[in-house]
Amino acid sequence: MSPRSASVNEELRRRSRERLLQATVELVGERGFEATTLGDIADRAGSARGLVSYYFAGKRQLFQSAVHRLMHLTLEEALERGPGPEDPDAGDEALARAIDAVLGLAVDRPVLMRAHMAGILQQEGFVQCPEQQRLAMLLRDTIERYGSADPDTDYPLLRALLMGAVVAVLLPGAPMPMARLRAELFARYELEWRLGRPPQESPPAGAREMPVQQPSVTLRLTAPPPQAGAGQAADGLPGEGLPYEPCGEAQAAREA
Repeated sequence: MSPRSASVNEELRRRSRERLLQATVELVGERGFEATTLGDIADRAGSARGLVSYYFAGKRQLFQSAVHRLMHLTLEEALERGPGPEDPDAGDEALARAIDAVLGLAVDRPVLMRAHMAGILQQEGFVQCPEQQRLAMLLRDTIERYGSADPDTDYPLLRALLMGAVVAVLLPGAPMPMARLRAELFARYELEWRLGRPPQESPPAGAREMPVQQPSVTLRLTAPPPQAGAGQAADGLPGEGLPYEPCGEAQAAREA
């Protein structure tokens, strides 16, 4: 029997890694982060337990990568959902769909997303891995399609606003209604309520309406966006910042 080619081995590794990521999302969503063990994840994925430590430095790193993959896939599906928006509202529709996709995860998967937000507020912060990079690139592309004249500034702001909205939806004892948060974000970005997937026919009573006096992005583009500088940011995008640190084959295992 001839040995497998390098491309076949690479595909097998990719599938094995994705099974671990999917199993992590399922189990943490069912049991919570603390009650889920690496052994449980390996068993659910049908993988050898040693593969977990081969691909990831520890449970926290595995979990963040799994949630970032889920967010990327959810956002990608929302942006590709047909029929595609027509100009001149294509950029607005894309941003509306992105906002709805992220808020929808907070509503539909509260246990998972609450654990995720708690994890990234710890000292380690964002895990720099391919899943997080893909999510970052998709959000940055969305803010460019919306028409930002300075996506290097406006992408981090969009990310921060979405993270804040997710925390507000999930805040124990004092959650904010998703529709009210959506209305606030839509007013900030001057988006019409009808765009995306509105949770109700009209904005909630008392919500401010677009346009606002000081939108949260710079002037919309009249020319192609500026090219980013050399290097990579902490989220894996071009620009200055921390270097990219892969999730797999980490130098030291850090168990949660």
